[in-house]
Amino acid sequence: MNGPEGPGSLAGQLLVATPVTGEFFHRSVVLILHHDEDGATGITLNKPMSAQVSAVLPEWQPHVTAPGVLFQGGPVQTDSAMGLVSVPGGEAVQTEALGIAMLFGGLALVDLDAPPPVVVPELAGLRIFVGYAGWGAGQLEAELIEGAWYVVEREPRDPFHESADLWRDVLVRQRNSLSMLANYTTHPEQN
Repeated sequence: MNGPEGPGSLAGQLLVATPVTGEFFHRSVVLILHHDEDGATGITLNKPMSAQVSAVLPEWQPHVTAPGVLFQGGPVQTDSAMGLVSVPGGEAVQTEALGIAMLFGGLALVDLDAPPPVVVPELAGLRIFVGYAGWGAGQLEAELIEGAWYVVEREPRDPFHESADLWRDVLVRQRNSLSMLANYTTHPEQN
């Protein structure tokens, strides 16, 4: 697999939790932001919290993509927030001056200390995540070997998906046997 960071990188891909992933990541979809020989980082896209963005970043509340709540990005550094944005035109936009760090495919991280009126006109979507998912060197690769994650291609709308069940929706669109897992239940009598 070749991601935007070089051969073998999963950056820009989605990890879809399998039944053996563990309780925290149960039915999670994780967007890999960075992946190299030293480890990987990502954010869980489908774990909305009950807290409005205004609880921690009131100036950003009017600009976030529906439903307007914080998302649990992962179990690491849960005392920090990260803004994921969609930037139409991607690399053609002068993002550094705006406090935007381009990632891949029109997605970027935004400096949440920047004034929203300066940044928002350049954005098409914004979600704010509390914490992130992280793996040390070789840890993600070991989890993949154990069968803890399915690796699938990201679609542009995934990070700002409005459906209540991104996990199922991502599996359904796969053109292989993974699509059948979309109806998996933890109650074997219902399978």
